Amino acid sequence: MGSSSRCTVIVPTYNRRRLLELTLDSLARQDLHRDRFEVVVVDDGSSDDTAAAVRAFEDRLDLRYFHQPDEGYRVARARNVGIRHARGEVCVFVDSGVLLHSASLTAHLDAHAAAAEPLALNGYVYCFNLDNEDARLIRKFVDVDDVDSTIGSLARTRSWPDVREPFYERHSDDFGHLRAPWLMYWTCHASARTEQVRAIGMYDEEFRQWGGEDLDLAYRLHRDGARFAVSRRASSIHYPHDKDQGDNTASALENYRYIAEKYDTPITRLLTEEPAIRFSAFDDVIAERGLPSCADYLAQRKVSG
Repeated sequence: MGSSSRCTVIVPTYNRRRLLELTLDSLARQDLHRDRFEVVVVDDGSSDDTAAAVRAFEDRLDLRYFHQPDEGYRVARARNVGIRHARGEVCVFVDSGVLLHSASLTAHLDAHAAAAEPLALNGYVYCFNLDNEDARLIRKFVDVDDVDSTIGSLARTRSWPDVREPFYERHSDDFGHLRAPWLMYWTCHASARTEQVRAIGMYDEEFRQWGGEDLDLAYRLHRDGARFAVSRRASSIHYPHDKDQGDNTASALENYRYIAEKYDTPITRLLTEEPAIRFSAFDDVIAERGLPSCADYLAQRKVSG
């Protein structure tokens, strides 16, 4: 990809009109020229007049809106709608309520252009919290009208860093050498080459509840040769919103069992172990047990079978 490549920003949403407006406003402030990116919003059946919120940005963004009926949690399908309609060489996945620094999209495109191999790239996400901890303080701290300055303050003060920061500090920002780097690829803010995402089958639409559909995609990107890394230039803020961590954890565990059974390798089976293994510790466990890579294991099983 050359320097003139384009990206498609895919934003799934459901009844989060205000959060979506914050995300779209941050996208309208990108330093990347408008003809270098498009935004595809896919509405998973909202009832809060999300369509009107999107229309308000049509004069500021190259923007398309798709609506699918409310038939339960279908974020995987929503993202696939965006992927199928993407006109950019790179897909940037962004959730409603993620506010991007004005240089984020440029950083994504620059990283993919510089990479010789396919890249699965995380954006850096400040203020990501698992159970809405510090939500009130974060809302007070974040200036939604000046995301760049807020991110600058967060970086200087080291306040509310990306929850994956200890992992990055230990393994480096280029962590593709690990045996299970896919566990840290979360598509609240991440990117990959459109051609590769389509070639590996996109998101698995069997995921019909919260959690794991991005890890499943990442696993297949890993198997297909993608290199995993994080770009701190592609920085963002995860603006707090209501969530039920208890329900999310339960549904995620069920989805992890689905992933383990779907691929059935020693590494993916670790997702079902009790007590649960922290994602950041997976590579330690893999090394301690001498587990084969998923590719090696499946190749050996194919030969022996």
